[in-house]
Amino acid sequence: MKGIFFAFLGGAFITLQGVANARISQDIGTWQTATITQFTGFIVALVALLLVRKGNWKQFKQVKPLYLIAGSFGAIVIFSHITAIHLIGVTLTVSALLIAQLTSTFLIDHFGWFEVLKQKMKISQIIGIGLMIIGMIVIKF
Repeated sequence: MKGIFFAFLGGAFITLQGVANARISQDIGTWQTATITQFTGFIVALVALLLVRKGNWKQFKQVKPLYLIAGSFGAIVIFSHITAIHLIGVTLTVSALLIAQLTSTFLIDHFGWFEVLKQKMKISQIIGIGLMIIGMIVIKF
C-alpha cells in the first residue's frame, strides 16, 4: 500500500512539474527551465540526504559507471516533457509518456536489461498497452 501511495505521489508531481516547466519555459526557454529544475531538484535531494542520513557512501565505487549517468536522463525527460506539452497539451503528453514508460519497462523485464530478473510478457499486458494506445487516439480525436 505504501508503494502505491508513493507511485501516485510521484505521478502527480511529474504532471505538476511538467505543467510548471512548460509555463516557465515560455518566459525563459526550455533548456534554461531544465537547468533550473535539475538544480532545484539537486538542492531538495541534498537537503533530504542531509536530514535522513541513510545509505552507504562506501559502496559508491561498486556502482557501474553506466548507471551513474542516470541523472543526466532527467534533462532529456524535462526537455521532452516541456516540448510535448507545448505541442500536444498535457493530457496527450501524459498519455504518451505512460505508454512509453510501460512499453520500456516491459522490454526491460522481457530482456532482463540492467540486470533485472527476466519476466515473460503476458498477453494481458500487451492488450493493456494496446488499449492505452487506442485511448490516446480517442482522446486526440
